[in-house]
Amino acid sequence: MSGRLRETLSGYGLLAPAVTMVFLLALVPVISTVWLSLHNELPIFAISEFIGLENFSFLLRDPRFWNAVGNTAYFVVGAVSIELVLGLGIALLLNRKSIMRGPLWALVMIPWAVPNVVAARFWEWIFNADFGVLNYLFGAKINWLGDPFWAIHSAILADVWKTTPFVVLLLLAGLQAMPEDVYRAARVDGAGTWRIFWHITLPLLRPIMLVVLLFRTLDSARIFDLIFVLTGGGPANRTETLAIYAYKLLYRTLQFGYGSAVAVATFVAIFLVTLPYLWLLRKSWRFQER
Repeated sequence: MSGRLRETLSGYGLLAPAVTMVFLLALVPVISTVWLSLHNELPIFAISEFIGLENFSFLLRDPRFWNAVGNTAYFVVGAVSIELVLGLGIALLLNRKSIMRGPLWALVMIPWAVPNVVAARFWEWIFNADFGVLNYLFGAKINWLGDPFWAIHSAILADVWKTTPFVVLLLLAGLQAMPEDVYRAARVDGAGTWRIFWHITLPLLRPIMLVVLLFRTLDSARIFDLIFVLTGGGPANRTETLAIYAYKLLYRTLQFGYGSAVAVATFVAIFLVTLPYLWLLRKSWRFQER
């Protein structure tokens, strides 16, 4: 056996445990869910029959599914947009040399350290219509979690508070990795703060911003625990996301077949949403390599 072949086999042998674990922990559940989505599976009535794509056919006509799609899309766009703008502003502030940068950085990171369920309970008390601090500060009587309009926006606000530190962390890392020589040259040429930001900082930061958008979109699209604790998907299903709808089908009404179909549709939708991000990210990296 040649030395190169021995090294190749040794490499495959080292990779085998990791590949096996990924297959068992990730691919097997996915395959099982896809197979289950092709069945009419109602264990409470002892029904288990193969029906092919009928679950997906019904899904396309299910108004509650499309309501969940709309809620999820609205939540993702609202939360991710605010987090990116707010996170960029905070990252630019923390990137400046200041004696207060350390304490500010610690203060910003506190929400990220709080578990999601704890954060949801924390905001549930803030949004309380009778005793919440928000109504006390505004001198109002708004039912933040019971009104269909305010409920989804309250969930977005809670998510922004919880996950903006993650955006700040990545953007600040990108800012601190930028070459200082480029900024010195721009200042020597007479470029102002806004021109430097628009023509130097943003283009150099674009790949990191795309990574942030990719991760936050993936995370927001599968949001469950925060909204589930806050509203349970209500009122009137206004905050019912795809993950919450799938959960209710699977564990409340025990519609394992149709619930699995919704879960598969959610996975496919999230996968399709990530493709433009990956294309833009690849294009941005190629542009910077030139």
